[in-house]
Amino acid sequence: MDTKHIRIADFNYDLPEDKIAEHPNPQRDHSKLLLYRKGEVSEDIFYNITSYLPKGALMVFNNTRVIQARMHFRKETGALIEVFLMEPAAPSDYERIFQTTGHCSWLCMVGNLKKWKEGSLTRNFEIKGQQFTLKATMLRGDELSAEQKKMTDHTGGTNYWVNFDWDAKQINFSDILEQVGELPIPPYLNRSTEESDKTDYQTVYSKVNGSVAAPTAGLHFTDRVLENIDKMGIVRDEVTLHVGAGTFKPVKTEEIEGHEMHSEYIVVHRHTFERLLEHQCQCIAVGTTSVRTLESLYYMGVYLQTHPDASEEDLHVNQWDPYDNGRDGGLAEGITPEQSVRNILAYLDRNGLDVLSSSTALFIAPGYTYKFVKLLITNFHQPESTLLLLVSAFLHGDWKKVYKYALGHDFKFLSYGDACLLIP
Repeated sequence: MDTKHIRIADFNYDLPEDKIAEHPNPQRDHSKLLLYRKGEVSEDIFYNITSYLPKGALMVFNNTRVIQARMHFRKETGALIEVFLMEPAAPSDYERIFQTTGHCSWLCMVGNLKKWKEGSLTRNFEIKGQQFTLKATMLRGDELSAEQKKMTDHTGGTNYWVNFDWDAKQINFSDILEQVGELPIPPYLNRSTEESDKTDYQTVYSKVNGSVAAPTAGLHFTDRVLENIDKMGIVRDEVTLHVGAGTFKPVKTEEIEGHEMHSEYIVVHRHTFERLLEHQCQCIAVGTTSVRTLESLYYMGVYLQTHPDASEEDLHVNQWDPYDNGRDGGLAEGITPEQSVRNILAYLDRNGLDVLSSSTALFIAPGYTYKFVKLLITNFHQPESTLLLLVSAFLHGDWKKVYKYALGHDFKFLSYGDACLLIP
């Protein structure tokens, strides 16, 4: 299959507004569960999902946590400016930037940009009865250093460098977001963020701040379901992929070759690689973000086969690596998933690391061969989306059977909708 020449129109379907869940099921694990097993489709309730999972398997979750990334500032003229945090710039490390005090910088999307031509924006806020001021200053053009320009350029010109300063050295940026930020629920919900979203739009196992969108397949899990998974001897592991706003970016080109995938930051611990080996490099992925993280690891390990001294930045997976046979013009023949994982473990050993941190823009579409993921838990995705292409690749093109059933049996779609368990 010539993946790059896939027509996105072939992945369209009619999604009525009343099929989109505006709010989640009041009880997370009472969502409907569609089951696709070897071409057969049926349904159940999510809390019964363990009945369909293989005992002793490895199950991988994305433990990212959604941040209150949307901030609003009002100019003296009355114009409302939205500053949407996309990725940390200085410091560029997610963990460190939330702990900074006094100053930090982010790459941001800016709403109503034409009204913010110069100067700084300010907003007052209160913490523990004390008043403070947050100032946002956007750098443009010749105000950017060469390194800053490089960082903004890699976003395709959609993000801007914004410096944040505040007059409370004892208050970190995480505290400020709690007061000033707003949780960014998906735009297709066509409603404002509500207080309930602060809980509803986080998985029960979220830990690591950084996403601007939730890994929504995980929203169905409850402590009860996780306990049942443990009772079955299923090994739970976690990776981190910080979901960017690009997850909602529609494919606007006729053929997918013209679509530019967003890059996302991933973190994987040594124990995850060891557990993959223990499970013959086969696992259950919870959500498409876990899929993209896990499948990206294969190409990182392959690159290390011929570039053992690569930096973590060098290990970035480009969107067409699986289809162009890698950055070297050809993936090393015969590299198994097991060998790829061993290459990464050897890399961690050589560099005294317990964690691999890199990034991925991997584009999974029909024609892709999955390396690690054998079962997938996911929600129902938008028409003509990259996530629907990922599902189609997993089901060897049989996605229409799943979506036809869901539309005809009162399933709810998108972020707050129902779930499906896919077993090709």
